[in-house]
Amino acid sequence: MARRCDVTGKGVMVGNNVSHANNKTKRRFLPNVQDTSMMSEALGKLVRLRLSAAGMRTVEHKGGLDAWLLDTPASRLSPEVRRLKRRIERAVAANAE
Repeated sequence: MARRCDVTGKGVMVGNNVSHANNKTKRRFLPNVQDTSMMSEALGKLVRLRLSAAGMRTVEHKGGLDAWLLDTPASRLSPEVRRLKRRIERAVAANAE
């Protein structure tokens, strides 16, 4: 599984460990990605996502998973999250009828 956030797109970065003697060795900076379950009000169930801590704060700031997905353009989303967005849009449309 890739270490990439579904919301922010944060991924692994590379850099150097630098010693006191200025020796440089390669290292990886890993994002704080967590497996989380978030409630979708439109679907009425929990949805599992891989989000960074910043991504979780973003979703909560926007008003929850459904509000964030409906507000975000599909071009910025990963394929799995696009499928989730389509499911939520269909559920919202069905509830509106």
